[in-house]
Amino acid sequence: MIRTAIFCGSFDPVHTGHAILANHVAQSGLVDELWLMPSRVNPLKTSAPPVADSHRLEMCSLVAGKCSGVVASDFEQGLPVPSYTYRTLSCLKEAYPDRKFILLIGSDNWLCFSQWRDHDRIISEFGLLIYPRPGYEIDSVTLPPTVTLLEDVPQTLVSSTFIRNGLAAGRNMNFLLPSGVLDYIKKERLYE
Repeated sequence: MIRTAIFCGSFDPVHTGHAILANHVAQSGLVDELWLMPSRVNPLKTSAPPVADSHRLEMCSLVAGKCSGVVASDFEQGLPVPSYTYRTLSCLKEAYPDRKFILLIGSDNWLCFSQWRDHDRIISEFGLLIYPRPGYEIDSVTLPPTVTLLEDVPQTLVSSTFIRNGLAAGRNMNFLLPSGVLDYIKKERLYE
């Protein structure tokens, strides 16, 4: 079985924090591959992402092209909205029976994970990798056996919202976005 981490998110835009994490997890030995998967509509968010799915997928592809073991996937874009993670994982399992999928989430999401639809089934059938985020501490002793808290993961305080606001205000976002992503955003005139 090919162990495949699924890293879902709006990726609006994908930034250096996402890229650093994806690159780190893909090389951690815990998985064979990591798929960056732009979500369509998050049921826990009130609005859809500002830019089209195709732009967010292309930005993820630019990051994946520079990270060994990282792949950009449009799989969720072919599923109904809203994007329920359990449905996505179940459809992935059916489409790729040679893979063992595991979900990668931040510690902030773990603290509200009980609000996710079928959260208990995600934990029991797929398992989780949790990356630490500042301000969202988790006691690993309390975690179920199929949930792993990642240690020694590089952390950043970069957020897509901060970047979108900065781009809209005309600020320089160098170093917060991978170079190819920043070039793509400028070329496509996104977030202006």
